[in-house]
Amino acid sequence: MHRNEPRDSAVTPDVEPTDTTARPGRAPSPDMVWIPGGTYWMGSDHHYPEEAPAHQVTVSGFWMDRYTVTNEQFARFVEQTGYVTVAQRPLVAADYPGATPESLVPGSLVFQKAKQPVDLGNVANWWSYVPGASWKHPEGLRSSVKHRRDHPVVHIAYEDAEAYATWAGKALPTEAEWERAARGGLDRNEFCWGNDFTPHGEHLANTWQGYFPWQNLREDGHEGTCPVGSFPPNGYGLHEMAGNVWEWTTDWYHERHQGHPGKACCIPVNPRGPATAQGSQDPSTPAVTIPRRVLKGGSYLCAPNYCRRYRPAARSPQAVDSGASHIGFRCIVRPPAP
Repeated sequence: MHRNEPRDSAVTPDVEPTDTTARPGRAPSPDMVWIPGGTYWMGSDHHYPEEAPAHQVTVSGFWMDRYTVTNEQFARFVEQTGYVTVAQRPLVAADYPGATPESLVPGSLVFQKAKQPVDLGNVANWWSYVPGASWKHPEGLRSSVKHRRDHPVVHIAYEDAEAYATWAGKALPTEAEWERAARGGLDRNEFCWGNDFTPHGEHLANTWQGYFPWQNLREDGHEGTCPVGSFPPNGYGLHEMAGNVWEWTTDWYHERHQGHPGKACCIPVNPRGPATAQGSQDPSTPAVTIPRRVLKGGSYLCAPNYCRRYRPAARSPQAVDSGASHIGFRCIVRPPAP
């Protein structure tokens, strides 16, 4: 595993004010870092509509995993608990009316690189449901994580992430907590490290270079996921808060933020997102509406010509009952209330 030290090109001087309260003792577990509490600008008015409106929020300090949960860590959890992920469980036909028999076998969505330019309006051009695909077999039953123990675990549904967090004595972050951490102390910057995507020509995240989904130039050195710690940390010491894999948060997804920009009297404290879920319909089973939660951070599949979401403000909806080959997670620990 390569864990690089911070580099000068990874920061800018536009640092937001933070809570100067001392961190509460030692980290609750190795490889967790303290995220100071404070007020920051969440969201953006300059990119995708679901990121708006930009608004101020206040979050309390918390501990966060320095890296996303790895295959090795998840394997230890499974070994000790016997846990079976959602992707590994048989599907019940009654839960998916209208689904074809071949789609009711355990499996998950796997990215399939196209051989030529395709219609970007049809995700079926690069996503395939692969029977047997799971965290242990990322591309299907003939694949394994034997040589990817330090890569982020993928094909993780929300229930799986929550189960791991509970076992580890941790929790999943809210969207506001996650974005606070991803910004690394830089307020209203485009990226986790500043406003220049490749400062001094250096790639600071595992993303897609070239024309998605058929041409990946691999200028960052990676085709798929990379080992955690491959890229420099942000200002709070967190690695790969942009790119590599999307990360689960606890917030229900709604198509716009509910913040009140510019109203100091209304700055929410420790917001936890909408109280209710907005569902999504599965095209293959139109009678089923599946609640969605917010993913953050983008992945190795985010490209300039498609899904430019390798930014702290970016967000994406994900059905809670499914993962994919680019979805993982990391955990937090909130200190006890005084």
